[in-house]
Amino acid sequence: MNIHEYQAKALIKEYGVYVPEGITADTPEAAHQAAVIIKKNTGVENWAVKAQIHAGGRGKGGGVKIAKSIEDVSKFAKEILGMNLVTHQTGPQGKKVHKVLIEQSIYFPGPSPVKEYYMSILLNRQTGRNIIMYSTEGGMDIEAVAEKTPHLIFTEEINPSVGIRSFQARRIAFNLGLEGKAFKQMTHFVEALCKAYEESNATLVEINPVFKTSNDAIIAADAKVVLDDNALYMHPNYANLRDIHEEDPTEVEASQQNLNFIKLDGNVGCMVNGAGLAMATMDIIKLSGGEPANFLDVGGSANAETVEAGFNIILKDPKVKAILVNIFGGIVRCDRVASGVVEAYKNVGEIKVPVIVRLQGTNAEEGKSIIDKSGLKVYSAITLQEAADLVKRVVE
Repeated sequence: MNIHEYQAKALIKEYGVYVPEGITADTPEAAHQAAVIIKKNTGVENWAVKAQIHAGGRGKGGGVKIAKSIEDVSKFAKEILGMNLVTHQTGPQGKKVHKVLIEQSIYFPGPSPVKEYYMSILLNRQTGRNIIMYSTEGGMDIEAVAEKTPHLIFTEEINPSVGIRSFQARRIAFNLGLEGKAFKQMTHFVEALCKAYEESNATLVEINPVFKTSNDAIIAADAKVVLDDNALYMHPNYANLRDIHEEDPTEVEASQQNLNFIKLDGNVGCMVNGAGLAMATMDIIKLSGGEPANFLDVGGSANAETVEAGFNIILKDPKVKAILVNIFGGIVRCDRVASGVVEAYKNVGEIKVPVIVRLQGTNAEEGKSIIDKSGLKVYSAITLQEAADLVKRVVE
């Protein structure tokens, strides 16, 4: 589950990570009041006005502005709120901004030069261990750093049996070229960030930039946190962090129907029972010359209700030219699935794209017979090759 920057900062702050003082606002008037409060609490007279959407690259898209007066805060908030913000992560359709974060400026005079670093924590799936990635070159162009100067990207792997060790945190601070107060601050920052990542059951924590102020404080100037959906039951207080306005409407609808659905950009919709079979089905579609339009796992006990819900969700995508239903009859018999498909097809109404149903397992032949005799525009198959051939035929 993705969460907003202001929510991510509130979460990591609970574990001792330093973040700028900030207040969210959904109107220019609320932004003005937030700036007044921050000035009173911190004494700063510069603020950042930051669009809150689930995407990076907001600064380049015009979603982050630095205000040098309270009047500018109101002005920038008015410009950003309601805008359709397009970044390299949103795609050309962009995302509408419903809320802004008003935040204290972290640029102020001091004895030391400011510096931006990059840091993230995620799972290294090859080793099964969490890994810290960090760089001396933080900021908006970290992707270019990774591509053009990979030697500036460092890693530190964490042993899951002992967690982050003090010597590892010190090594990170040393590799970043820090010393004195900033060195100590960075070691604390690393240890606190690791604790936040592990105890919140996150799949990603990314701080870009990690900011060294002119008085050598280490602060999370930005924050991205992705929480593990499968671990949310352990954190019931995280439920209110979800913002469905930032999610694909079809994915929201699917989750309400207890379906595992991810929208893709292809032309062949697929409905499958089982994640492994779903992945294999997507391979079949690719090998047949099509492109999968979605990942949809209806679960082991596919019935008329779940199949109907799946049809409705897939058909919302105008790019879909065909639908492949690939069901293995293990937990549920294929003839019962076939009857469910026929019932669901009739309930949905007119389906203008070809539907291919591949059934394998218990009573597969009986299931194929039900499909063939239904009189509906449904093609039946038993083997993977038959399904692949039918997909190729209908998408050409």
